[in-house]
Amino acid sequence: MKKFAPLFIIIAASLWGVDGIVFRPALYTLPVGLVVFVESTIVSVILLPVLYRFRRELRNLTREEIFSFLGVAFFGGALGTMAITKALFYVSYVNLSIVILIQKFQPVFAISLAAILLKEKLPKIFFVWAGLAIIGSYFLTFGFSSPVFSLENKTLIAVLYSLLAAFSFGFSTVLSKKGIKNISHTTATVVRFYFTSLIMLFVLMGTGDYTAFGLITQKQIMIFIAIAFSTGGLAIYLYYIGLKYVSASESTILELAFPVTAIFLEYLIHGKLLNLPQWIGAVILIYSIYKITRLYGN
Repeated sequence: MKKFAPLFIIIAASLWGVDGIVFRPALYTLPVGLVVFVESTIVSVILLPVLYRFRRELRNLTREEIFSFLGVAFFGGALGTMAITKALFYVSYVNLSIVILIQKFQPVFAISLAAILLKEKLPKIFFVWAGLAIIGSYFLTFGFSSPVFSLENKTLIAVLYSLLAAFSFGFSTVLSKKGIKNISHTTATVVRFYFTSLIMLFVLMGTGDYTAFGLITQKQIMIFIAIAFSTGGLAIYLYYIGLKYVSASESTILELAFPVTAIFLEYLIHGKLLNLPQWIGAVILIYSIYKITRLYGN
């Protein structure tokens, strides 16, 4: 299993690229909350046999672990997924490669939040690389031109949603450090999806988006099923397996399959490609994130 760990991460990251460019944008006619609820619930149903198999481990969850997983489900499963889904729904206006690359900002948020919540000390060089990552993100979003802060600037709005997703996923990563200390990654995956489904049910009831169930087309049902069996549950599970044997810095390189796949598919399907300033920004951002991740080894 160990020798295939890098391959598992590459496959998972590539599947996320397919999700971001091919699957999720095709659901743009539906409310975001409904999309996240349906996909998490389908995965939860698929994982029912796993839930039964690991029932003893689930019974032994402490109150602290339960609250940690509720946080993971809220920030990573619900808020983060809704934010990135909303960003990808701007498919008609935005190069989706930008949205996906901006999401790579996640480690900056995760490490910063760990310093605040877990009292982990930040080396000074972290701020240098984090600053360069911000510069890279600027070029990626605006190129060499001045920013236009307007609700009409669809790229800016999509990027802001992507940054919210990166923050949420980063917060989820910090919380998961507490939650997975004493349980398997399989159990962690199951708990994450079940708590996410529960949270999204309350979101649907609060927003009234449950009334849009009738708007789901047959094609979109097939997309939901494809997500559940590939870019959803399967990708996360493969990623967790790979992460057990691969260091954080190695994983950062392997996860480049995510934006690479996205850029290739964005050009192949939508005919969109990054311009020169955006390529420069992408390189600066990815290299900065790689250097930040290497600071923390495993």
